[in-house]
Order: sequence, then C-alpha cells, then structure tokens
Amino acid sequence: MTDDFYCDEVLSGRTPVDVVIETPTVLAYHHTRPFWPVHIVVIPKRHVASLLALQVEDAPLLIELVQVIQQVATQVVEQHGACRVLTNLGRYQDSKHLHWHVSAGEPLR
Repeated sequence: MTDDFYCDEVLSGRTPVDVVIETPTVLAYHHTRPFWPVHIVVIPKRHVASLLALQVEDAPLLIELVQVIQQVATQVVEQHGACRVLTNLGRYQDSKHLHWHVSAGEPLR
C-alpha cells in the first residue's frame, strides 16, 4: 500500500464510497471516516500528488474540480447554512493525492 488512499482504495473500488457527484474526471463522495458531521471529499480521478503538483496543462482538470467543489459547497450551504472548503499540503496531507474537503459542523473528534 502506498500513501495514496484515493488511488489505492477509492478509485480502485476496493473501498466503496457514497457518491455525491461524479464526472468522467472528478469524484465527490462522503468521507469514509468523517471529521465533521458533513464531510465530502472531492478528488481528480487521475493521480495528481497535490495542489503544488498541478501543471499548466492541468488547467481543464482544475477548472472541473473547482466546478464540482462549487456544486457540492452550494448543496452544503443550502442544507446547513455554511461550509468550509480546504486542501492540505506537506505534512498536513495524509494521502498524497490532490483532494479537497467540503465540510460543515463542529469536529466529531
């Protein structure tokens, strides 16, 4: 197992997920071990190590990721009144696959 949970588990189908939105290149799903009452993860379907690894040629993928994040965030704000959108880098990034968290509520842990 590598340090890429998203490729190794989610995108391989080994870990089933509750899909929120799926496009040909982006997947948004409910976190398998949520930190907040509402916790949705948005990932590209192809491996990108992090936000810092994006290249100029990744612009279409980044635009689609932001569009999906916007759709998810809109749903969460409509249902819960607010949300946060974040990505982690460096030692804060447990899985070395670009991903965003869209969350609402107080931490569960």
